[in-house]
Amino acid sequence: MIDECTEPQHRNTSGAIIKLFGVILIILGSLNTMLSWRGGFEVLSLPVLFIASGLLLSIIGSILHARRS
Repeated sequence: MIDECTEPQHRNTSGAIIKLFGVILIILGSLNTMLSWRGGFEVLSLPVLFIASGLLLSIIGSILHARRS
């Protein structure tokens, strides 16, 4: 009989790197947007694309994590 204590613990880390990269993109895009607003410059489309792609990657990472659970 196998004890639960002797079985190796497998962590579900699928999608974690993708989700983390998405969060980093969201943070970079939002910081760039806030600095542009504070400086009085117009907001370019690049930070908006960072935020949108970060949200997309975070959602994909969450789906991959939920699928493997």
